[in-house]
Amino acid sequence: MNAVLSVAILGLGLSALYALASLGIVLIYRGSGVINFAQGAVGLCAAYIWFELHINQGWGYPTALLMAVAAAAAVGALIQIGLMRRLRSASSLARTIATLGLLISLQALVILRYGTNVNVVPSALPTGAWTIGDVTFPQDRVILISIAFALSAGLWWIYRFTDFGRATSAVAEDQTLSAAVGVSPDVVATVNWALGCSLAALAAILVGPIITLQASSMTTLVLAALAAALIAHFRSFPVAFIASVAMGVGQTILTRYTTQPGLAAAAPFLVIVVVMIVRGQAVPLRDHVLARLPAVGTGRLRPPLVLAGVVGTIVLANLSSDAWIQSFGATFALSLFMLSFVVLIGYVGQISLAQWPLAGFGAWVTGRLVASQGVPLLPAIVIGILATVALGVVIALPALRARGIKLAIVTLGLGTALELMLFQNSTYTGGLSGTAVQLEIAGWNFDAGTHPDRYLFVTFGAFVLAAISVTNMRRGLVGRRMLAVRTNERAAAALGIGVRSVKLYGFAVAAGIAALGAMLFSFAVGIVDYTEFSSFHSILYTCLAFVGGIGFITGPLLGSPLAPGTVGTQFGTVVLSGLATYMSLIGGVVLILSVLLNQDGIAKDLATSARQLSSRLGPRRQPRQSAVRRRLAEDSVDGASRTRTRVRPSTLAVDRLSVRYGDAVVVDDVSLAVRPGQVIGLIGPNGAGKTTLLDAVTGFTRIASGRVTLNDDDMTRCSPVSRARTGVSRAFQSLELFEDLTALENIVAATDPTSRSCYLRDLVHPAPLKFSAGVLDAIREFQLEQDLDRLASELPYGRRRLLAIARAVANGPSVLLLDEPAAGLSGEETRELATVVRRLARDWGMAILLIEHDVEFVLETCDELVVLNFGRVISRGAPSEVRGDPAVVAAYLGGETKVQSPSKEVRR
Repeated sequence: MNAVLSVAILGLGLSALYALASLGIVLIYRGSGVINFAQGAVGLCAAYIWFELHINQGWGYPTALLMAVAAAAAVGALIQIGLMRRLRSASSLARTIATLGLLISLQALVILRYGTNVNVVPSALPTGAWTIGDVTFPQDRVILISIAFALSAGLWWIYRFTDFGRATSAVAEDQTLSAAVGVSPDVVATVNWALGCSLAALAAILVGPIITLQASSMTTLVLAALAAALIAHFRSFPVAFIASVAMGVGQTILTRYTTQPGLAAAAPFLVIVVVMIVRGQAVPLRDHVLARLPAVGTGRLRPPLVLAGVVGTIVLANLSSDAWIQSFGATFALSLFMLSFVVLIGYVGQISLAQWPLAGFGAWVTGRLVASQGVPLLPAIVIGILATVALGVVIALPALRARGIKLAIVTLGLGTALELMLFQNSTYTGGLSGTAVQLEIAGWNFDAGTHPDRYLFVTFGAFVLAAISVTNMRRGLVGRRMLAVRTNERAAAALGIGVRSVKLYGFAVAAGIAALGAMLFSFAVGIVDYTEFSSFHSILYTCLAFVGGIGFITGPLLGSPLAPGTVGTQFGTVVLSGLATYMSLIGGVVLILSVLLNQDGIAKDLATSARQLSSRLGPRRQPRQSAVRRRLAEDSVDGASRTRTRVRPSTLAVDRLSVRYGDAVVVDDVSLAVRPGQVIGLIGPNGAGKTTLLDAVTGFTRIASGRVTLNDDDMTRCSPVSRARTGVSRAFQSLELFEDLTALENIVAATDPTSRSCYLRDLVHPAPLKFSAGVLDAIREFQLEQDLDRLASELPYGRRRLLAIARAVANGPSVLLLDEPAAGLSGEETRELATVVRRLARDWGMAILLIEHDVEFVLETCDELVVLNFGRVISRGAPSEVRGDPAVVAAYLGGETKVQSPSKEVRR
């Protein structure tokens, strides 16, 4: 027992590193809402500043320490002032990419100056020990953890009891409101960035003598501190400290008592995965709003460009030197790998930082099959791709409960664990010399060293075939599903789109593409060094895909030349001597500039320029929605008087339903029923529980007690997707449109078939856009004929709201739930909408439950009103009865209110 305790005490040094680093991460997040992935790189730079001043220049330890910490604080302040302040309204992806660009740039600077060698540095702390009984306490570990504890306690007190701490909390809650009361969000964020980076510097300098000073290991260790910050919800200093102590001690014990290589180093990253799976949400909460992701391409296949690429590749293979041909082949191979980012991040919106280690797993399976089992290359490649697809699905499982930046952290943890436990274990990778793999199929050798022209043709052909499959997928039903999930998971689920299936499919396809690209890239010269499949390279390639255009097929071709080993390196070696050495630094700087100036990537600018040039040189292409207009025109002539198909009659019943958030009862024992052809209005003051009731009915909020039935079939425990497919549709209060799709695609998304055969078919031949009678009726009912070609994001607010309702009714649901449908509409538009709602009930036979604050609209439209206050029903009945109820007047109307009588046109 004493031996275990002694080992645990030794782990306090690592615990201090995690604690100081995680406290800095929490500080920065509380002050600016940014998770700083560059925290370790800032600390690394500060440690080398101290190393330069103290070791190389002979400065005193305290002076060198103060200068290094001050430099880190200045860097933190500059990051906020020069970068993050300009990205205040940018997406979380853009801000994350910015911190990753800082990580790449700062680490590249250190490597350029000091290399990757291990530097053993002296400690200013006493190295003796205190002995209590049979247990030895190293003095430096005790002092380090005491410093971390004191800082944790001090920060907790400052941020809980001082004006600055309260100002930081206010800014974290609402920057606009804070600014309105005189608190500057910029000042608060700048101070927190400076303090957070100072803690990173202090951690790296104080703990450097224990873990040694090395560029790559220091950043990896500090990234592990994300686990402690994550456990603390990026808010609690004491929890971050306790989690850091537990991780550092646990990691040290694992190092001493386990024989599995890499397990101890990977433990913090595995903790990240477990925490997110346990804590995550299968369905995003109502306040989860995904900020705008980079633009995506249309998926239109352009044969002239493909032909030009083929001709250019042939010319290149015949006129260039072997070195240039090999570099272009490597560029195509890496572009093929980076095409996986277009699928996963560009189309599905899942931010994964594990793609390169995941692809490396496929290369490892294939390489070991060829080298140790004698399996021919082609079947080994197929097995490797299938194995990677399977692992990709496993990695996708956390994506079912995490999203956005938290998913990025989870995938970073998984990728790093794979790197530490597999790729850095020479027992599994063929020894220190790597694995020998010959690129040869049926006697035909296409090794890059001996046959660079063949290697070029193979990599180019593989990229083109994969790119065509991805463009097919983008244009098909699967592409619409992906973009729907990327834009808004709640709205997609409410339309019956299988969000889980789309995510798993996206991870699987991206994994297969990534594996093939990684194989062609790493097998190029016959020897595979699996240590190259690191999380740092994964971060680098993710960022370069962002620079090129992460939503465009051509984006990887534009971003990959900035990567080491590609045509950019060759250019730097031959044309600009020595430039290749600076490729990582150049890539990081270009990335930061791209985030500031062009978050959609280079490909978006080229596509825009190409469209402008095409419009000047030739006639404008007819939009594909013209077929819809022809159908609408034909119906207006031939079927103007036709009767619409009535929906399947169904009755929605809510029986004694209650919803609780902790101890708070938000909906309390509510019962109601909505029958075919009936419009029920749900009214009440703000905070009465109306939208929460709709969330519970549609499956987005857990029901504490009670039942929800459709035609007496209990669907209380059904998912939102299954409820939508049974005929319950919803239009959200916040619209939640698919901003990257056109108005027509938004409507069609609600009527797309739910079969899974499209997941394979669309890769080869996407089905043309189909529109049912319900789609045509919805377009005509809401007069959207002139808006079909426009993106949802381009429509004015009133048209957007009508589009949201049209999408909800296009599939002919039996029950329609409308949350404030008249909000933001003009008086005339509101009256027209009231007429349409009555028609949906009368002519279509829908059962409609609507929430609305426009009292006149509710009284004119509804057959019956149900009034909620503090989650309970306080009145129900006909509009004429409810509007005079004293309880309603007091709780909702706020006094006697004169309301016009319902018009005959609406009520008939």
